[in-house]
Amino acid sequence: MNSPAAGATIGQRVLREHVASVWATRYTSIPAHLCFAAALGLFIYFKHDHPWALPWLAVLVVVDLYVLLTPGWHRGLPVSESPWWARKYARLVTLVSAVTAPGPWFFISADNLMLTTVMVVVVMVSWTRAVQALWALKPALLGYGIPMMSGLIVALAAQGDSLHLFLAAFGAAHLLLTLRTGLRQNKVLTEALTLRFENEALAARLREQIAATERASAEKTRFLATASHDLRQPLHAIALFGAALENTLRDRPEGKNAERLMRAVNAVGTSLDTMLDVSRLDAGVVTPELTCVQLDALFLRLNHMFSAQAEQKSLQLRVRASGLRVRSDPQLLSRMLANLIDNALKYTVHGGVTVTARARGETVWIDVCDTGIGIASDRLGQIFEEFYQIDNPGRDRARGLGIGLSIVQRLSRLLGHPVQVRSRFGRGTRFRLVLPVDASIGASVGPMPQDIEMRERHRGAAPTLPRRVLLIDDETEIRAAMTELLRSCSVDVLAVADEARAAEALTQAWAQAEPFSLLLCDYRLADGADGLAAGLRLRERFDPDMPLLLITGETAPERLQRVRESGVSVLFKPVDAAALLRAMAELAPAATP
Repeated sequence: MNSPAAGATIGQRVLREHVASVWATRYTSIPAHLCFAAALGLFIYFKHDHPWALPWLAVLVVVDLYVLLTPGWHRGLPVSESPWWARKYARLVTLVSAVTAPGPWFFISADNLMLTTVMVVVVMVSWTRAVQALWALKPALLGYGIPMMSGLIVALAAQGDSLHLFLAAFGAAHLLLTLRTGLRQNKVLTEALTLRFENEALAARLREQIAATERASAEKTRFLATASHDLRQPLHAIALFGAALENTLRDRPEGKNAERLMRAVNAVGTSLDTMLDVSRLDAGVVTPELTCVQLDALFLRLNHMFSAQAEQKSLQLRVRASGLRVRSDPQLLSRMLANLIDNALKYTVHGGVTVTARARGETVWIDVCDTGIGIASDRLGQIFEEFYQIDNPGRDRARGLGIGLSIVQRLSRLLGHPVQVRSRFGRGTRFRLVLPVDASIGASVGPMPQDIEMRERHRGAAPTLPRRVLLIDDETEIRAAMTELLRSCSVDVLAVADEARAAEALTQAWAQAEPFSLLLCDYRLADGADGLAAGLRLRERFDPDMPLLLITGETAPERLQRVRESGVSVLFKPVDAAALLRAMAELAPAATP
């Protein structure tokens, strides 16, 4: 249910709080006034037998009871009614004050100083106490104080002697000072409430903006995931057909065109893989494996990787040895530095790029410095945003997608390696990674990227492929392309569109004693069917030891997380033919019947 104050302006909410404050004192201030009046009336009646004491007391009691019992304000009332309730309370306390005001006229006398003293004390104490309860509402403050205190002041002054005139002057000064204090407190309270509600409004707008930003980010992620998947599907088919065509035309003149086609396909695949990296990092499916990393070996591979690019642009690439070791994930650290070097080369026209490492206490600084165009100080905070590129309004494809530094920042948070950047516009930029030094003696050094690459090359040289493969994919073109490619590699493949046909094929295969060696399954099947769940069900039903290889174009973080938790081997579309055969070969020992 909505709050009564929902949608109200700040001024209305402030008035509502003032109204709540004064009405909350009704059940304490009115009974207190009633007790004071009763005590005073009884005192005067029994001590001085004044004829007006009881009638005056009776009127006070009736008025106080009326004020006490009349329907009052409560929190459930709409804020729009607050002005009416403010006026009502001001009228009620003014009525109480007006009934109290004639009292001093009846009882103050120059011949009875004790009665005068009692009246002065009672009225001034009642007014002083009321100031603290009523300063939230100026009309009520003035309506209560002026009639009652004016009655006392005029009654004292009417006596004419010096003592009563002094008391009248004292009462007037007291009234003015207490009113001034009350009005000042009213201003302070109003400003405090205004500031509070302004802060609440700012906080609410900030929450709305944060929520809008999060929604926009989620929409962007969903859009990228959908767009990436829809692009990967036909590109995957093109890559498979292209690989089959390349194999067929390898020794013919037309093979050059097939090679050019595959280079173009691989370039598009690289761009999609870059977006996939962002999704995988956001999904938390990348787990770093920290080990001892020798920077010289890593730098050597980076030098080999980018030397041709630097030479093509007539730039100098200096990668200096240091003999240092750090604690990091060799693959992810290599990706971070590769992105920084690639970014530096893209934005450098003259001079070159230098990569150095220096020990600083318990840390190692890795600096990637260039003599490029530099970054203006007001843009330093934007360079890590996705798709942001400096001085590239035409979105020149040769300068990338603008995601490299965004990936660096994500990897920095994942690995705990802070990234620092300093730049002088027109002079160059320095990116610095701060890593923990690995000072352990005899520490085992993790496999370097180039070692893994060499192993992959040797492993892929003569792959032992499974004999029979069952493919589940709802895309007709992809089934045809995969069949063409695998059969060109002497693999017997049966391609079906859904889980039901796959179950029939497996049943028939087991009946003929020709089981499949490997199950290849697309993640997203027709009508929203889950390929991962289908593959796991088929494997559990027919052969728990049958290897399952998942192929997907998904980049949605939650789905990537689910794939990772399943422990199933996965390849991302568009799948390079060599990577596909290599993955199948890795599963071949367990798959060969």
